Amino acid sequence: MSVVRRPARLRLPARLRGHGRDRGTVSIEFLGFLPILLVIGLAVVQLGLAAFAVQQAGTGARAAARTASMDSVDHPPAPEAAGRAAMSGWVARDAEVLVDGGGGDTVRATVRVTIPSLLPGVKDFGTASRSATMPRTAPGTPGLGQAMDTYEGALPR
Repeated sequence: MSVVRRPARLRLPARLRGHGRDRGTVSIEFLGFLPILLVIGLAVVQLGLAAFAVQQAGTGARAAARTASMDSVDHPPAPEAAGRAAMSGWVARDAEVLVDGGGGDTVRATVRVTIPSLLPGVKDFGTASRSATMPRTAPGTPGLGQAMDTYEGALPR
């Protein structure tokens, strides 16, 4: 029996054989996609920040209108200060609080806040404005102090 020897084949380096050629491509693709992911993440956070600013403007408007609608004995003299106190510090710092009594049965308060920007290259996103209207209490109706004096329920614990 004779043994037939095949001619020796040249072996290619590992980087040129099979799966080895694709090594590292996932890392390169991820590095190319990373800036897009960062911009999308910042846009989502910016949207949440804008929604928070709008919510804070509504809270400040309701507090200012509620304070302005109370009898003068029951509320502090500045409903604008009550509106600012109801908002977070960084939102209230640049807020514009306007209270319109108008002399009628209702009081309307409007709060305008600036929406800050997180996105690079965008200076600001404008302002958010919310208004609230509250009925004015009639003179002589029980306010907060008088209501506590005439409480007829169970004794507080």
